Amino acid sequence: MTSLADIRKTFLDFFARNGHEVVPSSPLVPRNDPTLMFANSGMVQFKNLFTGVEHRDYTRAATAQKCVRAGGKHNDLDNVGYTARHHTFFEMLGNFSFGDYFKETAIPLAWELITKELDIPKDRLLVTVYHTDDAAADLWKKVAGLPDDRILRIATDDNFWMMGPTGPCGPCSEIFFDHGEEYWGGPPGTPEEDGDRFVEIWNLVFMQYEQFEDGTRRELDAQSIDTGMGIERVAALLQGTNDNYATDLMRRLIEASAQASGSDPDGPGRTHHRVIADHLRSTSFLIADGVMPSNDGRGYVLRRIMRRAMRHAHKLGVDAPLMHRLVGALVAEMGAAYPELPRAQALIEETLKLEETRFRQTLDRGLRLLDEELRELPEAAPLPGRAAFKLYDTYGFPLDLTQDALREAGRDVDLEGFEAAMAEQKAQARAAWSGSGEAADAAIWFDLAETHGATDFLGYDTETAEGQILALVQDGGAVAQVHPGQTAQVVLNQTPFYAEAGGQVGDTGTIRTEAATARVTDTQKVAGVTIHFVEVEEGVLAPDAPARLEVDHARRTAIRANHSATHLLHEALREALGPHVAQRGSLNAPDRLRFDFSHAKPLSPEESERVEAEVNAYIRANAPVETRIMTPDEARELGAQALFGEKYGDEVRVVSMGRQPGSGRGPEGDTYSIELCGGTHVARTGEIGEFVLLSDSASSAGVRRIEALTGEAARAHVARLRRLVADAAAEARVQPDDLPARLRADQARLRELEGEVARLRRELAMAGGGGTEGAPAPRDVGGTPFVAQVISGVTGKDLPPLLDEMKARLGSGAALLIADADGKAAVAAGVTDDLTARLSAVDIVKAAVHELGGKGGGGRADMAQGGGKAPENAEAAIRAAEAVIAATAADAS
Repeated sequence: MTSLADIRKTFLDFFARNGHEVVPSSPLVPRNDPTLMFANSGMVQFKNLFTGVEHRDYTRAATAQKCVRAGGKHNDLDNVGYTARHHTFFEMLGNFSFGDYFKETAIPLAWELITKELDIPKDRLLVTVYHTDDAAADLWKKVAGLPDDRILRIATDDNFWMMGPTGPCGPCSEIFFDHGEEYWGGPPGTPEEDGDRFVEIWNLVFMQYEQFEDGTRRELDAQSIDTGMGIERVAALLQGTNDNYATDLMRRLIEASAQASGSDPDGPGRTHHRVIADHLRSTSFLIADGVMPSNDGRGYVLRRIMRRAMRHAHKLGVDAPLMHRLVGALVAEMGAAYPELPRAQALIEETLKLEETRFRQTLDRGLRLLDEELRELPEAAPLPGRAAFKLYDTYGFPLDLTQDALREAGRDVDLEGFEAAMAEQKAQARAAWSGSGEAADAAIWFDLAETHGATDFLGYDTETAEGQILALVQDGGAVAQVHPGQTAQVVLNQTPFYAEAGGQVGDTGTIRTEAATARVTDTQKVAGVTIHFVEVEEGVLAPDAPARLEVDHARRTAIRANHSATHLLHEALREALGPHVAQRGSLNAPDRLRFDFSHAKPLSPEESERVEAEVNAYIRANAPVETRIMTPDEARELGAQALFGEKYGDEVRVVSMGRQPGSGRGPEGDTYSIELCGGTHVARTGEIGEFVLLSDSASSAGVRRIEALTGEAARAHVARLRRLVADAAAEARVQPDDLPARLRADQARLRELEGEVARLRRELAMAGGGGTEGAPAPRDVGGTPFVAQVISGVTGKDLPPLLDEMKARLGSGAALLIADADGKAAVAAGVTDDLTARLSAVDIVKAAVHELGGKGGGGRADMAQGGGKAPENAEAAIRAAEAVIAATAADAS
């Protein structure tokens, strides 16, 4: 048997003998491509060599590259554990030429390695080429002696590689292995190409052209080679299997999981062991490369992978953290090839243990919530998107983890509903990592920082200032002019505009020069450079011009009132709930404030009232708001609270507000709130005006979220509520104080009436008010009494009780109800208990649904439901149901 370690060594040694530099794997976090979340192929570390931006002292290279595909564009996470070849972590073997050799060398090298060094049978191999690549096809004939029927010409993009919309590109040639007729599937290019018989093991990319924006191409001056061979797939075929998880390395990790969990590696927990083995590799290598679990970016993807594995460990019945106990087995298998793994072993084990311990505390609650949601749903109905989002947002369950749990129950998630809930939450804040490639544009800001230094912020003391325009940027590059109607980013030497940070949104306002006026729509900061997003309203904006800078005063006033109120709110929560309260995020916008804090349960009405009253008491006290600059150690000695998400240097800004009698700290008594903060604030607390707490909700596991209003927005909110209460009381003809009692009484009466209406509607639909007495008489279908009826004026949820009544009247037999509701058909079938051993209501419903223009249908053997779009086909549906019953009776006889 050829092990993965043997294959890796054979590959690298072969190309070293053929003049290639064996280059170590790059880290999983790309150093040269910020548009990628993780390295997902061997060519990532050589990207700049292919584009000519970088040069090295070799023109041929070979690597064994560690790769992860679990986020962004390349995401295999959902399929891992359920298929034979999907992984989050995998190794990509590759050989590369940077303007040295081309097809005439790459193809012979590939054929020699595969057929001689690895001894893969020639008669089990076939290749694909791009349909116009005659040169590659001719070389395969010449070098490998392959006949035309084993050189497949593919006309799709599957065999044409592009680095992006523009830049280097070229045709591909893929090498496939035929696992034999015992596996289903056809060769590439056929309808059965997704089967398991023909498996791609190596892709040779011939980087031949440069593509331009207009779609034209030209031959590259230096044509190059980029290849990628999946070591797991090659190991599988050399070890006589079609399953990557049956290879030596993966098998040992699976057996380690089985031993640690005390379960059978090939028993009912087989899928769980496969997931754990795969995810052990990806999580361990990511941690070794410096990624740590977090709630955003790469750390979030790592956490998703870890928690998915930990849920599968939980499904095995393991009560204690498992993953960290398997790291030693992984190091034993891969530590020699990747020395960073044993170096980081202690860190990997500690991180996995801590994360699993924390996750297990929330896992049971999350699964209970999932079970509760499922109990309320019809059989096989998808989980509502908002429920899935609650699992994600409150309990730390990523969507794929919920989907994975539901897969075992034969269900799915309402993805549109989930995305809508996600979009709603993200409306005010973007993810730290968007995966869109925007990070590639950040280079210019670092260049400007090196050239001009950081922007001086003047906004603590003023909302207007003079500044010098240092640079104008459009589409990631510097420009000399910006004309009316155009947008750009402006960099100045100094500014009163506050850049978004610490939960406070960026300022807006106006920039004026002698030649132009521009409206500032947002302010951000990168590398110490303040970036003013502008739209030119008149004139031509140009660099080097002096400018008058004016912050939107009303907007800034509202923002700083909300920010100062957030500090008072933080301290009021600590007073009301305890010292464990700590900030976990905030938003200080002009129209509202949002504050996330560590706390395990909702606030009681009494706690909410106490917090709101205390904040307003300190607002009315109109105490001064003071700021001081000191070292972090001095701030901590003073008792200052550090704000979530802030990064602090050698000096920090400490904001103090509110006075209360106490130990005498300071000349006016004890300070109420002391926090490290870089934001802008009111001069005195009275400027906040009024504070109204709107809501308390869960933000994530162990974190609550408060939304509130201040100032004019708070006054307007209270006035609106007063009007609503007055209007509602007038409509109900009671005094406002009596409104709750009247509403409760009306709701109770409404429920009674709704129940009565539903009952009458069912009776009317069945027999003009006579219950099921007007139903047609049962007919004999293959010895089974069968009654079917088409009704109108009811919905699908009305059918089960009607069906139960029909079954009771039958005593023994089957029943079918089809409801025509608003042009759509709802159908329900029932089988009495004495017949369910040979006849299933599910089969009857599926046959009827098919005729009614629907799909699927499901339930239990005694009762099932479905729907369709064509109620006019009811008679055909009844006949289809009869056919199922008759066929079942025939089989039984």
